[in-house]
Amino acid sequence: MPLVNIGALHLETECRGAADAPAILLIQGLGTPLTRWPSTLIDLLVAAGYRVICFDNRDTGLSSRLDVLGDPHLARIFTGQAASPLYTLADMAADAAALLDALGIEKAHVVGASMGGMIGQIVAARYPRRCLSLTSIMSSSGNPLLPPPTPAAQQALIAPLPFPHDEENIVRDAVRRQRVLMSPGYPAPEAELKAMFTFEFRRGFHPAGVARQLAALMTGGDRRPLLAGIRIPCMVLHGKEDPLIPFACGVDVAKAIPDAELRVLPGMGHDFPFALTPQFADAILAATRRA
Repeated sequence: MPLVNIGALHLETECRGAADAPAILLIQGLGTPLTRWPSTLIDLLVAAGYRVICFDNRDTGLSSRLDVLGDPHLARIFTGQAASPLYTLADMAADAAALLDALGIEKAHVVGASMGGMIGQIVAARYPRRCLSLTSIMSSSGNPLLPPPTPAAQQALIAPLPFPHDEENIVRDAVRRQRVLMSPGYPAPEAELKAMFTFEFRRGFHPAGVARQLAALMTGGDRRPLLAGIRIPCMVLHGKEDPLIPFACGVDVAKAIPDAELRVLPGMGHDFPFALTPQFADAILAATRRA
């Protein structure tokens, strides 16, 4: 599907499954394109009778680049100085709701991963009539008392990019960072990681957009008051060995949302191991069935 217009923004969107089937909206994380969703996961959801919609968030991949907004001044945010993001996670949640409008979808099951889980939480809380169920994967509530990433994962997230920003340098650096984050129980082959990041670089390398999204994430605040008001079925899925968003963060999301179900995946870090695809699909479908 071509770009979908939502006001002044354009979101690259892909839809699979029958147009009249119940919809599942997939929301990806920080700087992560829609192509990162495992195709086998989408196949399983479509085979279960759903229409699956995934999209590039603003400032990601082939969607609108908001360079006109300028520099988010991450250094000020990192050091606790007064600084405002150029847009917020709530703005990105509004994008998701507007995308449903543009596609003529009244309600959807919402699935978000990492930062996408945070966006999905806001969609479920602020647009309850649009959301049938929520699946929050490897995400957090924003509780400031939760454990931080491991030092290595923190560096993988915020370390400066290597220069020059050519394909070889950026892909090598992305593979190095991903080794820190990926599931220790299900390590991905080097060639697979290299192919994935080469494709993503050629499709839409845009580090300025990642910086603006990171500013939105870091200033997102504590969402527990919002989560307490969610009244739809919720599934929380989290890797036991996640170094970036530790397992305690998933536990906190499940505690904050009334009647949420928590499923733990041993050996999983902060990625989508191919071997765990059936478990991802089963968790999402369990939430949709409860709805």
